[in-house]
Amino acid sequence: MKDHDYIADKELAKDFLSNFADDHGEPKYLNLLQDVANRKIKYVQIELDDLVNYKDLDEGFLQRVTENTRRYVGIFAGAMDELMPEPTEAFPVEEDHDILMTQRTEEGTDNADNNDPFQRMPSEIKRFYEVYIKSFSKGAPFTIREVKASYIGQLVKISGIVTRCSDVKPLMQVAVYTCEECGFEIYQEVTARVFMPLFECPSQRCKNNKSKGNLILQLRASKFLKFQEVKIQELAEHVPKGHIPRTMTIHFRGELTRKVSPGDVVELSGIFLPIPFTGFKAMRAGLVADTYLEAMSVTHFKKKYEEYELRGDEQEQIERLAEDGDIYNKLASSLAPEIFGHEDVKKALLLLLVGAPHRKLKDGMQIRGDIHICLMGDPGVAKSQLLKHIISVAPRGVYTTGKGSSGVGLTAAVQKDPITYEMVLEGGALVLADMGICAIDEFDKMEETDRTAIHEVMEQQTVSIAKAGITTSLNARTAVLAAANPAWGRYDLRRTPAENINLPPALLSRFDFLWLILDKADMDSDLELARHVVYVHQNFESPALGFTPLEPSILRAYISAARRVCPSVPPELVEYIATAYSSIRQDEAKSNAPHSYTTVRTLLSILRISIALARLRFSETVAQSDVDEALRLMQMSKFSLYSDDRQKSGLDAISDIYSILRDEAARTGRTDVSYAQALNWISRKGYSEAQLKECLEEYAALNVWQIHPNTFDIRFIDA
Repeated sequence: MKDHDYIADKELAKDFLSNFADDHGEPKYLNLLQDVANRKIKYVQIELDDLVNYKDLDEGFLQRVTENTRRYVGIFAGAMDELMPEPTEAFPVEEDHDILMTQRTEEGTDNADNNDPFQRMPSEIKRFYEVYIKSFSKGAPFTIREVKASYIGQLVKISGIVTRCSDVKPLMQVAVYTCEECGFEIYQEVTARVFMPLFECPSQRCKNNKSKGNLILQLRASKFLKFQEVKIQELAEHVPKGHIPRTMTIHFRGELTRKVSPGDVVELSGIFLPIPFTGFKAMRAGLVADTYLEAMSVTHFKKKYEEYELRGDEQEQIERLAEDGDIYNKLASSLAPEIFGHEDVKKALLLLLVGAPHRKLKDGMQIRGDIHICLMGDPGVAKSQLLKHIISVAPRGVYTTGKGSSGVGLTAAVQKDPITYEMVLEGGALVLADMGICAIDEFDKMEETDRTAIHEVMEQQTVSIAKAGITTSLNARTAVLAAANPAWGRYDLRRTPAENINLPPALLSRFDFLWLILDKADMDSDLELARHVVYVHQNFESPALGFTPLEPSILRAYISAARRVCPSVPPELVEYIATAYSSIRQDEAKSNAPHSYTTVRTLLSILRISIALARLRFSETVAQSDVDEALRLMQMSKFSLYSDDRQKSGLDAISDIYSILRDEAARTGRTDVSYAQALNWISRKGYSEAQLKECLEEYAALNVWQIHPNTFDIRFIDA
């Protein structure tokens, strides 16, 4: 670029920064520069959307900015240096930088040779802020595959998932030396990842004296930037069939560091640049260069609950929803509305998303607040679909399957860092899901050795590692949502629940809910299910629920608002909860049921679920209705363990058939029931004709009804 072009573009940049006004008519960038001068912010982000909306710019300027972005970052920074206003407020002095700058400006005028490029003070060393250029907000981001060599030097926008983050290290931007002979400060700008330090003083005085002055690198006077290298991987939906996901290296500098962590799904805009190999690699690579993206802005697709900022309309919607008396059922029905039934399971999953606050005692002991759920059931009851949906709703979720996960893949692996060649820990699925949800499908197919890795995570919420000289504990504050099939693929009613649920008691007692979903043949419910599935298949949406299901974004906003509440258990409920827990223990002792492990963990589960229910109401205290609902949900998850409805009601087959006939007759308002009708009713519930005949004879002998001798029609005798 010619010199006059540079000057002209700098004037254009100054004009834009001085005159661009936001929607309220305020000078947007001048206000930002004032905040920079007052040290309130440390960077200025120039948005391309603003450049488009600015009427006084020529057409080519915007194109030059997008196609030669690295250069224009420098042009905008130079324009800002000239426009920088005086500070209007007192600010804390950064001792090293500010004192050194004061000394340099006082001394620099008389003892530096300004013609010498090494002695001219670079503008970078004076600058105490950074400049970024942000890509257009509209327009879909590229996938990593679509960023080709033709984009080198340009501003591109990509999306992906962060797989690895390096530590934040200092990166030298300007090296400052002092000469032992002449005492001058020599400046060397560093633009690449590697640089050759100066050894001889290049100043005019040393040249005239023919003394090769020895240079000493002054680390305190040099300028360093925060630097972080991040690996980003393509999203699963962007990978073509049969291909391996591609990765790209991203360099974060300055204020953009520490913005992402492994497991985040992000959208980045940055400058696509080559990085030539150095040293031995250069000999091997020849003409090939590596590429990286120098990040300019980063936006998260799903924000963590803590970072969620409610927009104006969301706040109103949440307040409206909170006043709705039936919000608990509505929120639960809005989870996977395409899946038929499972109302109570969806309620449990909603509580898993809300959770309870973590409790930390004075002595450092922690009581977990996350709710763990295990869905055990026959094939084809939409367990995996529920898991996938929960992961899509939760702001942070990791989905994995049992056979495809090793113990190391779940906890942490030790690997060699490619930059520093030291051993580093790379977090597995449970560590990536910290402060989120880890969904493990095919839980029963996991190796026993791998499954033990989950025990510690579920109760202590840490992952302890002792590998390759690294002994540490990593945080894994995650809610575990597991889905499993019974031991023989389908639930076998002839065996005990303990044989069917082939999981150790140590693991089962850690789950707050163990939900057993059986696929029973029932004419009425099967018809409804089939109609629902066909409707979804035809119309790509769920049938009318009587209300509009909430969007996942509104669900997330509501849950994030609910999670800010920390309810407490009032003293008057303590006795009620204690009595309920002891009665559950007594019932278990009487029934000798080998499948339900009621321990003190069950009591903590009741408390956790009650607090989650209170959170949904935005209440500061737990009500008795919350405890009752928690007990009901726990009871319902146990009910599903009984082989069928007869045992649920404690009735034998004959009594159950009688109650079905009586209820149906009362519902239709008849006293006469035909034999064909009766047979239809009971066959829907899974009973045989022989059982019906036995029932008819038994209750006719008791004079409850009269039977027609030929047609076997029934007439109820009015009591």
